[in-house]
Amino acid sequence: MDMTKRPRRLRGNPALREMVRETRVDKSSLIYPLFVREGSGVVEEIPSLYGQLRYSPDTLCQGLEEVVKAGVPAVLLFGLPAEKDACGSGAWDENGVVQRALRQARAAFPELYLITDVCLCEYTSHGHCGILDGETVDNDKTLEVLSRTALSHVGAGADMVAPSDMMDGRVGAIRRALDGAGRSDVPILSYAVKYASAFYGPFREAADSAPAFGDRRGYQMDPHNRREAIKEAALDVEEGADLLMVKPALSYLDVIRDVSQAFPLPCAAYSVSGEYAMIKAAAAAGLIDEAAVACEAALSVYRAGADILITYYAKELAGWMDEGRIG
Repeated sequence: MDMTKRPRRLRGNPALREMVRETRVDKSSLIYPLFVREGSGVVEEIPSLYGQLRYSPDTLCQGLEEVVKAGVPAVLLFGLPAEKDACGSGAWDENGVVQRALRQARAAFPELYLITDVCLCEYTSHGHCGILDGETVDNDKTLEVLSRTALSHVGAGADMVAPSDMMDGRVGAIRRALDGAGRSDVPILSYAVKYASAFYGPFREAADSAPAFGDRRGYQMDPHNRREAIKEAALDVEEGADLLMVKPALSYLDVIRDVSQAFPLPCAAYSVSGEYAMIKAAAAAGLIDEAAVACEAALSVYRAGADILITYYAKELAGWMDEGRIG
């Protein structure tokens, strides 16, 4: 048969297949989410996230040691306070759970990159991401306390802050607060495109952050919207974001592609709790090869355009990269 163009020529040898790969991944792009709760001596399983654990500040280093051994360079910390109130004051408490955890982590693992989630939902008695006016989150009043929270995290040792609340103007408010405090060196990873997703279910149990009433559709994005993602990301870029995030990942690969192509900033994607839990459940039922599916799912996120992947599979993915199952 007379064919001059044969794509299979580039697939016939393992070395050649690796040489011509269009998407390449590396452990340096991984971020591992970790939950820290009040108490002492706590190392507890999270029922909704099989294989994931909550730590108290004094035991957190046990979890961080595994992260470092796996070769994962960064963690994203979420805090669960002992007490909650209407304004979420535990979020910026200098002796709060995240602040104490940061000090422990910084002392024990100076090389580990520490990122903190900046939001109020874990700290408010009502479970919403800001200060309420009746049953509605007051956007502008919330900006002040988000800025206070970010400053307290940085003061305790955070290398980067990641606001996830989806309040309008929060990146600019945090940038001004950091710069005013002489911390213009601290980057902001903005949850720029965060959808009101059903895939967050396991996280809300893990972080004890489910809203007591209503939902978060008034501030998180409508899953029907794609063009709006560019508007949200553009606003954060104007306000001083250093990195942009799309969340969730797998159901929004088109949005990851759009954001990564539209802006010259690094693009992160958060493969959220529901995505992780589905793979775990299917693997436990014997329906899939867990490693193969987890690697393929991660690869799809990178292929869509993500430079950074936040995932509960970070430690395993690092090992599978070493084995050549994904790379």
